[in-house]
Amino acid sequence: MLHLPSRLALLVGLALVLQLPAQAQQKQLTMEDAFLNRALQPQNLRQLTWLPGSNDEFAYVRATNGQDELVRGTAGTDKLTPAVPLTQLSTALKAAGADEAKSFPAVQWLNATTLLVTSKNQVYRYDVASGQAAKVVSYATEADNVELDPTKTRVAYTKAQNLYISLAGRENEAVTQETNPAIVNGQAAHRSEFGITKGTFWSPQGRKLAFYRMDQTMVTDYPIVTVLPTPAQATPIKYPMAGDKSHEVTVGVYDVDARKTVFLQTGEPREQYLTNISWSPDEKFIYVAVLNRAQNVMQLKQYDAASGAFVKTLFEEKDDKYVEPQHPLQFVPGHSDQFVWQSQRDGYNHLYLYSTSGKLLRQLTKGNFVVTDVLGFDPKGKEAVFTATAENGLERQIQAVSMSGKIRRISQGAGTHTGTLSPSGKYVLDNFSSSTTPRFIRTLSVADGKAGPALFTAPNPLEGYALGQTKLVTVPAADGQTTLNARVITPPNFDPAKKYPTVVYLYGGPHVQLVTNSWLSGSNLWMQLMAQKGYVVFSIDSRGSGNRGRAFEQATFRQLGTAEMQDQLKGVEYLKSLPYVDAARLGIHGWSFGGFMTTTMMTRSPGTFKVGIGGGPVIDWRMYEVMYTERYMDTPQENPEGYKTANLLNYADKLQGKLLLIHGTVDDVVVWQHSLDYLKKAIDQGIQLDYFVYPGHPHNVAGKDRVHLYNKITQYFDEHL
Repeated sequence: MLHLPSRLALLVGLALVLQLPAQAQQKQLTMEDAFLNRALQPQNLRQLTWLPGSNDEFAYVRATNGQDELVRGTAGTDKLTPAVPLTQLSTALKAAGADEAKSFPAVQWLNATTLLVTSKNQVYRYDVASGQAAKVVSYATEADNVELDPTKTRVAYTKAQNLYISLAGRENEAVTQETNPAIVNGQAAHRSEFGITKGTFWSPQGRKLAFYRMDQTMVTDYPIVTVLPTPAQATPIKYPMAGDKSHEVTVGVYDVDARKTVFLQTGEPREQYLTNISWSPDEKFIYVAVLNRAQNVMQLKQYDAASGAFVKTLFEEKDDKYVEPQHPLQFVPGHSDQFVWQSQRDGYNHLYLYSTSGKLLRQLTKGNFVVTDVLGFDPKGKEAVFTATAENGLERQIQAVSMSGKIRRISQGAGTHTGTLSPSGKYVLDNFSSSTTPRFIRTLSVADGKAGPALFTAPNPLEGYALGQTKLVTVPAADGQTTLNARVITPPNFDPAKKYPTVVYLYGGPHVQLVTNSWLSGSNLWMQLMAQKGYVVFSIDSRGSGNRGRAFEQATFRQLGTAEMQDQLKGVEYLKSLPYVDAARLGIHGWSFGGFMTTTMMTRSPGTFKVGIGGGPVIDWRMYEVMYTERYMDTPQENPEGYKTANLLNYADKLQGKLLLIHGTVDDVVVWQHSLDYLKKAIDQGIQLDYFVYPGHPHNVAGKDRVHLYNKITQYFDEHL
């Protein structure tokens, strides 16, 4: 393992001291601090990015004498050059027709001397050398899902259920003209599962636009009721519940020059998932990971972009539980017949090199770690740079792998490294944090990992606050074989002779990891506030949670809530072994899947916790969405016993202690009916519980009302714990 550089070691050492409890540290966090005070989050470099086409130059926004400006630097040096003052950019934009920029706007670099700015649905090009700006294209003010093409001269966007494009001379041109609002074009499909984050996919040169067309006419309407107007209004949404009819998706391809759309011939059955869409470099083909509704067979298919015709299936992946494609294929630069594919087929997410004929050339990465991101390739396609887990999932390290499969580590220092690869493939911008380091940014040489001068060292934003000690610990899982990561926060001025009430914060579901070697070990300021109030705060990542490999996640298959509950109880055993934890005063809190788990722990293990607070809880998986639920539970028809065991309505009469359920009234993710059904069941059985709603809030309570929410949660623990 590479050693921590002396400068970074010094910073870590200083941060460790800052985190230690001290009598002189008297400042107390407020709830507003915990959720609204950005000054208490680690500072970062604004808009830090590499400049395309440059000699490994980067740029970011800084304030000099109270004035924003863009500055440029070169990898491996600490010299910075002022590039664009805000006043100069604002003057140029105003001359081109934009509004005055009072703070530095978000920019995209087209090349090393030209940047783009969007202002009120107008895209402007700014030339750094001349200081002149000019409008490139505009689009409708009602636009959603706006995406610029790779050439930055065309815009795709949606309005209501239709898709539009804008380019010079052809602004706000309709690609689709669908009159039925249940048929949606250009938006993310399949409820944003399978790594889907958007609904439009520009070709490499912007000559064609692939897009999702989602037909929801066969999906049952579900009423969402808003009480903000008078009288209240019901707004139906299309919500496919587990075991019911799902929507049908196709992929259209719009030829910008010909103004013509063809659809990929994805065939039957209609209830399938079209995911991870990618283009060939020559724009002739589209690749789609086609997943069956049962989610146990994935086929990577190739289609002709001009006709939509099916060309061939490159390969197939099967699993007796589920296959979950999350990433589109990535072509190797300089090798248009080779691509890298990510798969969990050997038990961990790894990289595989394929030819476009469908032949597996070799598995590039192997081992008991998870590849979390591919940062890119060197321009000649000899090597890929990626981030991966280390230390049982606690860390993220930047690594490189040759196309022959030789792996080497680039980043240095135990903690969490996130990286951005330079266009030349020679350097990585390394954004580092650890449990005791807020943020440290520098460049790393891809060739040898050599670190450049520090670009930014974030001060400890919590200096002077009375913080307790945050520790990372391990706990054995209920299976007797697996080790679980956990985090313990003890109060400031901790007295080991005292007995402290303890709050367990949990999630426990797929794709989420609470405990990491990152700033404050992944905790948030509300947890630190609770420690200030005299609570021990504990979290454990049970089996089923993310970034520990396939077997770890699939331990919950067809029985959501059971293995997770067993592991959380092992966490309780650990807490009870600590002499300073008051076993009679244990509380538990979580949201969404964590709300499900909170209610599970309160009723399937009654008496373990004195107090529980569950937000936005899934109560009956039969009422949750098709894509997510059927992956982990199969359908209710196929797995009736699993759904029955996980259905918390069946345990309402077992409740002991105080339980508060909270729900947003317009929740379109975990619909309000979940907790209302539970409330009705409790009333029918004479069971008392507490209930609170947030009118007009969706699945989470955001904005200033989040302060109200956590004041409510904290007050409930204070009163009953």
